[in-house]
Amino acid sequence: MKQKELLVGTALGLLGFLITLKVNVWPVLLLCGLGYFLYASGGQIRGIGKGRVGMVIADSSTVRFEDIGGQDVAKRELIEALEFLRDYERANALGIRPLKGVLLSGPPGTGKTLLAKAAAGYTDSVFISASGSEFIEVYAGLGAQRIRELLSGARKLAREHRKQGAVIFIDEIEVLAGRRGAQVGHLEYDQTLNQLLVEMDGLRFDSDVRTLVIGATNRPDLLDPAVLRPGRFDRTVNVGLPDRKGRLEILKIHLRNKPLSDKVNLEDLSRETFGLSGAHLESLCNEAAISTLRRGGEAISSEDLAEALNKVILGERLERRPSDEEMRRVCAHEAGHAIVAEIVRPGSVAHITVSPRGNALGFVRHSPAEDRYLYPKEVLEEEIQILLAGAAAEQLMFGSKSTGAANDFRRALDIAKRIVMYGMSPLGVVDKETASPDLLARVTNEIIQNAERSAVMILSRHRAVLEGLCEELFEKETVSSAEFRARLRAPGKVEWKWRKVPCRIYKRHFRPR
Repeated sequence: MKQKELLVGTALGLLGFLITLKVNVWPVLLLCGLGYFLYASGGQIRGIGKGRVGMVIADSSTVRFEDIGGQDVAKRELIEALEFLRDYERANALGIRPLKGVLLSGPPGTGKTLLAKAAAGYTDSVFISASGSEFIEVYAGLGAQRIRELLSGARKLAREHRKQGAVIFIDEIEVLAGRRGAQVGHLEYDQTLNQLLVEMDGLRFDSDVRTLVIGATNRPDLLDPAVLRPGRFDRTVNVGLPDRKGRLEILKIHLRNKPLSDKVNLEDLSRETFGLSGAHLESLCNEAAISTLRRGGEAISSEDLAEALNKVILGERLERRPSDEEMRRVCAHEAGHAIVAEIVRPGSVAHITVSPRGNALGFVRHSPAEDRYLYPKEVLEEEIQILLAGAAAEQLMFGSKSTGAANDFRRALDIAKRIVMYGMSPLGVVDKETASPDLLARVTNEIIQNAERSAVMILSRHRAVLEGLCEELFEKETVSSAEFRARLRAPGKVEWKWRKVPCRIYKRHFRPR
């Protein structure tokens, strides 16, 4: 500080002396300003600095593996890799080469960053977090220099805090580790990747600081093959969407510090949240607590959780309300979806609403009995029936269809095309490139028409239920699953038993209750 003050004082004194001699000092000032600008910009270009890449000391008490639910397999694989850092002498005695890099691959919001932070706390290491976009600039060689400074800075930081390990986490690693040659005319990406590969090849575990690089991506198909070869990123850990048991664990973790009503059934909630990530479930619990605060409650109820689930899936409830004519059509549309879904998949309807949310005027939330990962032909055909049931109900009630079924039609056609392409149609296994487009279109249309006829027949048999449900939705806007099933199974109705015949036409055999 004293040197800067001395330098500034000397410069001001020299400037005053030149002014007394009546010397034109403007050229000198311009030169000094230009020199300072070049010095400042050059300092930014020369290195990443602490403001470029975040370096944070991981605290084992903040994020632990016990705090991460729904990723048992990913945690087990990652902990196995971390044991080499914790007990290097035993691994070395067995001749094991420790892993240098671990790639976490999975959809957004599944807990990749949390796993990396927990890894640093588990090994009592420093945690260095960076993003792939921080290493890419327009200046040639800057990305490679930042890679070098990241690795050297990690080792220096570990020595300063007397740690034996350093965990480097690079999020969105596909930005700097994409396939070489993909960026035509811009070799900065390739230089940055080359430097990362060289640095990982040079990692040594017999030094005073043992380094583990953890990368995260949701696009592993974009990565260069050289990144995933043994000796660099030795292990790829799939961090996928949680299953039903995992969702239940995540809900318990995020609700453990929130007052919960005794009537809340988390088992049912975990079944209704199929396809949601850990981030979605955390948002659901937070929105439920906000809903409780808004209504002045003391504990989170089932209604708060249901409202939060609708908000996470569709968005906030809108104030606008369609006209009565449009609202009746929307009620018929959603009632058609619900009736057909409940007939072909008993117990699957969880909630029916015609309250506008986001881009949807109504919504039927389904609750599958079990998570499904394989879809037989029958299940796909049932899905098409459910999608087309909304338009079929409009046709029965009003004599015409509307544009509200546009998204349903697109999804139904997509599923029908998948049936054909996956060899589940009468054509068997086909090649899209060599098969006749007219033939593919004809078979696809047959699948759609058969499903639509089945949906119309179901709704025709339950016409009284359809009309009553439409009136109830028009008055209340929301119908619970219990109310809906009570109406569907009212006395005097008939219970239908379905059987699939070879010609793929649904015939109904019923017996009065």
